[in-house]
Amino acid sequence: MAEESGRQTTAIQPRRDQDFPEWYQQVIRAADMAENSPVRGCMVIKPWGWSIWERIRDYLDFRIKATGHENAYFPLFLPLSYLEKEASHVEGFAKECAVVTHHRLEFKDGKLVPVAELEEPLVIRPTSETVIGEAFSRWVNSWRDLPLKINQWANVVRWEMRPRIFLRTTEFLWQEGHTAHATEEEAWQEAKLMLEEYRKLMEDVMAMPVIIGSKSPGERFPGAVDTMSLECMTQDRKAIQAGTSHYLGQNFSKAFQIRFNTPDGKMEYAYTTSWGATTRLLGAMIMVHGDDNGLCLPPKIAPYHVVIIPVLTKAERNEAVLRAAQKLKAELEARSFDGSPVRVHIDGRDIRAGEKGWMWVKKGVPLRIELGPRDIETESCVVTVRDDPQLAKTVMPHTQLVRTIEEMLADFQERLFQKAWAFREQHIHTDISSFDEMKAFFTPKNEEKPEIHGGFVKAKWCGDQKTEELLKEMKVTIRSIPIQQSGTQGRCIITGQPATIDAIFAKSY
Repeated sequence: MAEESGRQTTAIQPRRDQDFPEWYQQVIRAADMAENSPVRGCMVIKPWGWSIWERIRDYLDFRIKATGHENAYFPLFLPLSYLEKEASHVEGFAKECAVVTHHRLEFKDGKLVPVAELEEPLVIRPTSETVIGEAFSRWVNSWRDLPLKINQWANVVRWEMRPRIFLRTTEFLWQEGHTAHATEEEAWQEAKLMLEEYRKLMEDVMAMPVIIGSKSPGERFPGAVDTMSLECMTQDRKAIQAGTSHYLGQNFSKAFQIRFNTPDGKMEYAYTTSWGATTRLLGAMIMVHGDDNGLCLPPKIAPYHVVIIPVLTKAERNEAVLRAAQKLKAELEARSFDGSPVRVHIDGRDIRAGEKGWMWVKKGVPLRIELGPRDIETESCVVTVRDDPQLAKTVMPHTQLVRTIEEMLADFQERLFQKAWAFREQHIHTDISSFDEMKAFFTPKNEEKPEIHGGFVKAKWCGDQKTEELLKEMKVTIRSIPIQQSGTQGRCIITGQPATIDAIFAKSY
């Protein structure tokens, strides 16, 4: 049930404006999406969270295959020597790696202890460029073998010191694409193609507006020539990196000898890419769309579009209510939204209707319908749209609901995107012109006006990697060098030197 705080009644305590990180945890708990596992930093994804992930995964898997990639699977364990072959790669991931050193346990003094040391330690994959690079070196011999376009759905492990469900976990799920090409231009086009596919997922399906651009050298993927990312803004005005696409050049090809015979008989190194999106998308979705009553799901990824709650009494009319609910369900499922039937669930559990209603509010289902004996008589129902701040109930004839259901869901999807877009645009600041001003902006002590404090700073940057070190004290990073550049000259926000690069600065998750 909702808890009252002052004049505002909300299902989630604390509210977003009181303690955003704790609000986030409480939304996950209230929506029954996931929980911490016995192993620190790992999570159990529960059915509701998993069903949302499945909707995201299925859409993305379809698009990956539609753009000419094939799914495969590669080992969880990487020989330590593989990771050593690409110097910047091992340097970038060394601190995050989990390492297996033994392969057998025995009881000693009543405790299990590892006893059989491996000849070579094995790294639990933090990413798969190395093991896939080794495979590509065997699979690629001729220009006729290219392009080679492979994707895998897998789990990875990156030892996380400050875990948070979905956002940063030691083990998480993702897809990682890896491709090899005969030319630099073809590889670049591949990296950009998948960046656009991610944009479609995040904006068109998840209703999350993103900023697309390149990473600065200090934020680039280890071993990449260029990393392009998609950054979204959360409601506490921080950034989340929602996906990345890397142009790797010939770095991994040279490390793993991915070579091919050209049509004129020469041996050349292939150009490679990699790209990925993770279960972090669930955390981003919560932080972008959630409210003080819980989740608010974009219809395109909602497990159910509509939940029907029969309002039952002890009277014999209950059978009539349940029949009417089944009939309405069938009529709604005969309609379509986003190319598939409307997804409808009847909650017939022996629980009070009000309690069931709040449960589905917290789970974020777009439309909730109450149907009782009086509604049957008038051939109507009571409809609540999840993104209504007041959760107002509207009486609607069955025929109108069925006729307009696709439009209602499409409008809901668009409203979520436009609301998130407007919020982001409101909190991108372009009027900060000096490093001192930026330090004041990002310093927590200057939060006297929280309604205007925080967000992204868009300013000029000189491109010197050394300047990125000066941002660490503020816990700020260059989140993106947007693809769309103004081309104007100004002064670097950090050094004051002449600069032409437009950059986005922000705190991040």
